[in-house]
Amino acid sequence: MTIVDQELVQKTRVELAAVFRIAAKLGWHESVANHFSAAVSDDGHQFLMNPRWRHFELIRASELLLLDAHDSTVMDGPNPPDPSAWCIHGTIHAELPSARVLLHVHSDYATALAGLADPTIRPIDQNTARYHDRVAYDLNFGGIADEAEEAKRLADVMADKPVLLMGNHGVTVAASTIAEAFEDLYYFERACKTMILAYSTNQPLNIVSDDVANKVSTGWGAFSGMGPAHLDQQMELLDRDDPTYRD
Repeated sequence: MTIVDQELVQKTRVELAAVFRIAAKLGWHESVANHFSAAVSDDGHQFLMNPRWRHFELIRASELLLLDAHDSTVMDGPNPPDPSAWCIHGTIHAELPSARVLLHVHSDYATALAGLADPTIRPIDQNTARYHDRVAYDLNFGGIADEAEEAKRLADVMADKPVLLMGNHGVTVAASTIAEAFEDLYYFERACKTMILAYSTNQPLNIVSDDVANKVSTGWGAFSGMGPAHLDQQMELLDRDDPTYRD
């Protein structure tokens, strides 16, 4: 396994470890499950991922596993990753090299929405409209994904969409950078919360037109700098309280 830029690898380790800690602070973690990964090679096939059964709030940069999506011996090694995580993340990194960062969680509101017969995000405010035509929906849950065929199916469903809402399961966000992926997951969970709260009123939704939704979704592009700023300041808070994620 050859990595071109070791400085990039270390920077990626630190940022990804930070996002695990931040996700725990935000309540997105679930026991010692769920997984984040980030590519470190130009082709996207070599990536970092959290070790098996390690709590998000304890993860350190040095603990992240360096894996190769095309290495068929990964699960035979002395410290193999979670089988389902390896199956899904390894396959998506192999099939979709542009998805350099993958964040998968069973966060409360995204998972609640994923349990509905129709989990579609409706554009009823600017956060929900952010995801207009940006979400792939998988409504064919077949159990824990630990087979290559199921992981390949998920990659095909996701295709070029940055968000995959996995019916009866959770959510996976893909992006070219860690900051971008974190920001999309942050706003997606807020959008799902808005949907669940709106549905809970049992009142009709006030859905904006496709034209307005497209305008809002496109308009979010002007705020692309928010993601890096948000992550930087979240890391500043971590450094103030517990900088061990950098170790």
